[in-house]
Amino acid sequence: MKLVPISRVALVSLGCKVNQNELEAMRHLFREAGYEPVPFPEKADVYVIHTCTVTHTSDRKSRQLIRRAVRANPEAVVVVTGCYAQVAPEEVLSIPGVDVVVGTRDRHRLVELVEEARKGGTPLNAVGVHEPGEEFEELPVVELSRARAFLKIQEGCEEYCTYCIVPYARGPFRSRAPEAILNEVERLVAKGYLEIVLTGVHTGAYGRDLTGGIDLAGLLKKIVRIPGLQRLRISSVDPLDFTPELKAMLTGEEVICPHYHIPLQSGDDTILERMGRRYSSSYYLDLIASLRSRRPRAAFTSDVMVGFPGETEEQFQNTMAVVKEAALAAIHVFPFSPRRGTPAAAMPGQIAPEVKKERERRLLQLGRRLARQYAREFLNETMAVLVERPLPGHPGVYEGHTGNYLNVAFLAAGDLTGQLVPVRLEELRGGLIWGQLEKDVREKQENRPGERNKDLAQH
Repeated sequence: MKLVPISRVALVSLGCKVNQNELEAMRHLFREAGYEPVPFPEKADVYVIHTCTVTHTSDRKSRQLIRRAVRANPEAVVVVTGCYAQVAPEEVLSIPGVDVVVGTRDRHRLVELVEEARKGGTPLNAVGVHEPGEEFEELPVVELSRARAFLKIQEGCEEYCTYCIVPYARGPFRSRAPEAILNEVERLVAKGYLEIVLTGVHTGAYGRDLTGGIDLAGLLKKIVRIPGLQRLRISSVDPLDFTPELKAMLTGEEVICPHYHIPLQSGDDTILERMGRRYSSSYYLDLIASLRSRRPRAAFTSDVMVGFPGETEEQFQNTMAVVKEAALAAIHVFPFSPRRGTPAAAMPGQIAPEVKKERERRLLQLGRRLARQYAREFLNETMAVLVERPLPGHPGVYEGHTGNYLNVAFLAAGDLTGQLVPVRLEELRGGLIWGQLEKDVREKQENRPGERNKDLAQH
């Protein structure tokens, strides 16, 4: 069936940061087994498509990537993993050219499954059913960039919001052992990473499945004690996960970035109830106010959905009002997408696509205005920027983020990627804050280009 000796593997991912992190771990598995990773969709002997299923668009893009891989080399082994593969394995297997389907578990067996597929026979359906009590799947922790490292600490969700396919795709709560997390943080700090981002499917639920009584607040208390750690960022925490202990940790430890991503989804209480979100708009606003009172200049960002079944114009306006009152620094807007098997997909009052698109446009417009409003508060200040990469299309210009996640661009004489440097923020232009590297750093660049400025981590 597959006669070409396997030596090259091309991998591609759709969806969230968790997916991207997992893809890099899978790339590492192939590399360790002797494969040569090549960019997708170059001609390869193995293609791995790590799919997303959060919306219909995600499903469609996943299928497009699968077909693209098959066209790139019809003789290759094509492997499909991830959330779409987990919830619709037969649908994936029906696509001509697919050889292996793996869902959101058993990714550590990928190389073994590829080698089995090369022996011929029918396509392999290796999608395992998630079961209560299953353990966190250990995958290699791979750094996505020279600037920050993403560390997955938790998997799965049991909230079952009425619109969401994720609990079906990702299974029950599984938390990584705290000892393993602490060892990884120590390793990453020793490698020179100044910022570590903790990620998960339901990060705020960390520890619920573990014995010993540890939760996210307890884990953070241990992590912040690790010598040399400069910045710790939490990817997302749901509103109801903010215990008094977690609030105290997030706002009382300078090493934890003053940037909190707290999903709202809707600012209307009736819609929130129909979504299965067990908080009110007033609870959300009180939570933001409580955190802001302890860390006044922190950035608050959020996810917001428009066009949930039955959403009226008045209810949409309620969402606009809450977003505005919360003074969110950035929002991700998602039009409702009915997912087969979820309660919301069968609810009456489905909103017309053009109405959802218009509401999305208006909310994004508000989000951009609020983002500019928040960014202006920091103009003419010097802040520590973690340099992430050269700015595409701008020779000599680098970009990175402050602790409160302002995106900053500045001119530099040499490569400062992975370093914390002081930048004076001067102008808001084109979605970026343009600044100037402080004079003392500019003068040091030629003499000590590799020195990392660790004194600025608290800014």
